[in-house]
Amino acid sequence: MEECCSTKPKKKEQHTHDHSEGHGHDHSHDTGDKTVFQMFLPAIISFLLLLIGIALDNYIQTEWFKGWVRLVWYLAAYIPVGFPVLKEAYESIVHGDVFSEFFLMGIATVGAFAIGEYPEGVAVMLFYSVGEVFQAMAVTRAKGNIKALLDQRPDEVTVIEGSQPKTIKAKESKIGDIVQLKPGEKLALDGELITESASFNTAALTGESKPDTKTKGETVLAGMINMNNIALVKVNTAYEDSKLSKILEMVQNATAQKAPTELFIRKFAKVYTPIVVFLAIGICLLPYLFVDDYQFRDWLYRALVFLVISCPCALVISIPLGYFGGIGAASRNGILFKGSNFLDSIAEIQNVVMDKTGTMTEGVFKVQEVNIQPDFNKEEILKLVNTLESKSTHPVATAIHNYAGEIDHSVPLENVEEIAGHGLKASVNGKELLVGNFKLMDKFGISYDINHSNIVYTLIAIAYDKKFAGYITIADSIKSDAKETVDRLHRMGVKATMLSGDKSTVVKYVADQLGIDSAFGDLLPEDKVNKVKEIKSKNQTVAFVGDGVNDAPVVALSDVGIAMGGLGSDATIETADVVIQDDKPSKIPMAINIGKQTKKIVWQNIVLAFAVKAIVLGLGAGGLATMWEAVFADVGVAMLAILNAVRIQRMKFS
Repeated sequence: MEECCSTKPKKKEQHTHDHSEGHGHDHSHDTGDKTVFQMFLPAIISFLLLLIGIALDNYIQTEWFKGWVRLVWYLAAYIPVGFPVLKEAYESIVHGDVFSEFFLMGIATVGAFAIGEYPEGVAVMLFYSVGEVFQAMAVTRAKGNIKALLDQRPDEVTVIEGSQPKTIKAKESKIGDIVQLKPGEKLALDGELITESASFNTAALTGESKPDTKTKGETVLAGMINMNNIALVKVNTAYEDSKLSKILEMVQNATAQKAPTELFIRKFAKVYTPIVVFLAIGICLLPYLFVDDYQFRDWLYRALVFLVISCPCALVISIPLGYFGGIGAASRNGILFKGSNFLDSIAEIQNVVMDKTGTMTEGVFKVQEVNIQPDFNKEEILKLVNTLESKSTHPVATAIHNYAGEIDHSVPLENVEEIAGHGLKASVNGKELLVGNFKLMDKFGISYDINHSNIVYTLIAIAYDKKFAGYITIADSIKSDAKETVDRLHRMGVKATMLSGDKSTVVKYVADQLGIDSAFGDLLPEDKVNKVKEIKSKNQTVAFVGDGVNDAPVVALSDVGIAMGGLGSDATIETADVVIQDDKPSKIPMAINIGKQTKKIVWQNIVLAFAVKAIVLGLGAGGLATMWEAVFADVGVAMLAILNAVRIQRMKFS
């Protein structure tokens, strides 16, 4: 039954009784608006009346506690916990969902009252109700933990108006406002640092508490905590559009993407429930044809026990709860899954295909050498290249800017064109300017007399007025945890492949340093797609790790797309299935490990629930289990499954 598996509130405008969106009594609403005592109050009242009733039945044995008085007493104990379930059963039937868990519990307890087993009828509803509350609290806590991890923005900010600080609601702040951030305060909005430098704790965004020093002009994000001096930040994004808002929304929506295991259990429950109802009818009536001393009451009791134990709540609550826990554990470590289905998918990954720049390397390029042909003026060519690269967002452009200095905007660039996988083309005073890789030179028929394949560094080739003008060498450093990442992937039995648009010698050099299984350079976007298709044709599941924007076709093709989100573009978060917030490649094997642990816990719960259900169902059908034992077994399995499911939230991942 899918009723048990979600705590999303039902939409008022929805006319169908969608049990997949509400768990029983809409616990997402109950747990949000009620205290723990209020949630347990109906069960407390029922429990006290039941205890007194059992005492009057078995110990005090008064004459007046018989007949209608006894029935009314137990009805009073039944109504607080039973009426909401009977109401849900009625609404389910009205909306066409006859075989719901509410229907099972309803006919089981009404049947118990019909044969005079009043205490057992009350006990079934009482323990079922207690189990429901515990389940709802566990789910709400799991989802609440995720929200608490991320939504840590302050409600108020201090803005500078004129020369005076003024406190306003964060939601009321406007783009362009200057926010004053004191040491220890948390930033509520994304913006640009105006102060010369400041250190920030970025744990809310990246899972890392190590201070990150920002300098004037750099972007700082909502959720960062100012560590030392007073900092001034110019707001450049609306409150609701901040990076943290998007991350929070993404994680909260993650549970909408159901894992195959969840979907299977939902489908299974829809078939399983009517089967057990008809089996219960058979248990009650068929023995009449085969048993000599058939007693309707005895066989009806067995059928009712069978119905009580048949409720699959332990399955359908513990499975989504396990995935909530996995998403929460990943979020705590700066890894954002866009759905529980990706936890399942990443656990099965056999080959991690990764981009080079910004994934396994820092993506911070530095110019090593500028080699300009004697026929050209070095300063003039550098000025042209620097100006043209200002039209690009590639990290190489930043390296050139840092080396060449201020951009000369008086250069008359015209018809600027970015050629994917090659570089940039423009016209300057009617002369063609090409800046890119040597494939760009070949594409436009520019001849050159150097053997560029022997140069390990990244090369930026330059042509001006149809002539080869020279080249610039640029180097990028490997990330400190990149080697550890590849080693851990290998220990997990996962292959590593590097695909890059950078020159083959550079890609091979980096791959050799890291111990990567296979590496390919000089690839256009379509070449990367073909390489991934080739890997998948060998029946290998593939995770692609890149920036999530330029490599969008490969991300879409892979089984799991992983983006090195960090402090990058919003498009990165939108594109990938999994986002690693601090750009650390070591989070790739961690994400795979979290996926494996989540799947392991989910299947432990499935096996546990099926095993206990099968045993007690058999005992109940054979008359060896009472309704007391059935309800304790049902609630007990549910509690064990819940405790196992929330265990992942306490696990440590390195």
